[in-house]
Amino acid sequence: MRRILFPLLAVILFIVYQAVIVVQEGQRGIMLRFNKVHRDADNKVVVYEPGLHFKLPIIDQLKTLDARIQTLDGQEDRFVTVEKKDLLVDSYVKWKISDFGQFYTSTGGDYQKASDLLRRKVNDRLRSEIGSRTIKDIVSGSRGELMAGAQKALNAGEDGAERLGIEVVDVRVKQINLPNEVSSSIYQRMQAERAAVAREHRSQGEEKAEFIRADVDKKVILILANANKTAEEMKGQGDAEAAKIYADAFSQDPQFYSFIRSLKAYEESFAEGKNNMMLLKPDSEFFRFMKAPTK
Repeated sequence: MRRILFPLLAVILFIVYQAVIVVQEGQRGIMLRFNKVHRDADNKVVVYEPGLHFKLPIIDQLKTLDARIQTLDGQEDRFVTVEKKDLLVDSYVKWKISDFGQFYTSTGGDYQKASDLLRRKVNDRLRSEIGSRTIKDIVSGSRGELMAGAQKALNAGEDGAERLGIEVVDVRVKQINLPNEVSSSIYQRMQAERAAVAREHRSQGEEKAEFIRADVDKKVILILANANKTAEEMKGQGDAEAAKIYADAFSQDPQFYSFIRSLKAYEESFAEGKNNMMLLKPDSEFFRFMKAPTK
């Protein structure tokens, strides 16, 4: 009896072991029955959540798939803008399995094959997005729109990632570089543009400087003219007032005034350094104050 019981128990344990399956956390399972994806009565693929499940021994085979978000790190590739300029774009994609049955049917559960297929779709989409934009838009303006547009396009359409049972979570452009020949031409163009702007600013500055100088010169001339006018008026008033004072003073003693005037004439006539020659009669009126007084 024991000879029969032990082998029978071993067979039962083996069958139970083969019938019990465990799906780990972060994974999902699909059942293959006779190497075909098992579907329910509604022809939907049965997806096994994390936990303990049962299957038919030998007939059924569990295939586990990673349900976590995957990263496709793309390689730097050359793209052409709407200006027919080349760009070297380095990008990466975040994706996850959205339809486990479709994913297994399309790729056989091979993640490398899925990555290769998805990489082609991403490159095609980026090529289309970049081909409709200028370098300026891509580098400085609409990079966010470019990535959002690529993600939306990859998840939509009959030829999108959905055919692979994949949902693209995010598309990111890590780096955008210009080929050496393009960099050189763009740098030269930017240099020429900046030089033209600098010349324009210098020209405008010189024009404003000339206007300011002319305005200042005009104001200086006007100020000097007003100052000279005021000075002449004040000088004339001073001279008139001085003449009046002299006239008032000398009118009180005309003989003294005549004496002062003669002394001034003597001073100017006999000043040192002058070689003036005068021929006068001894009894000339010019020497009247130099004569001895008569008794």
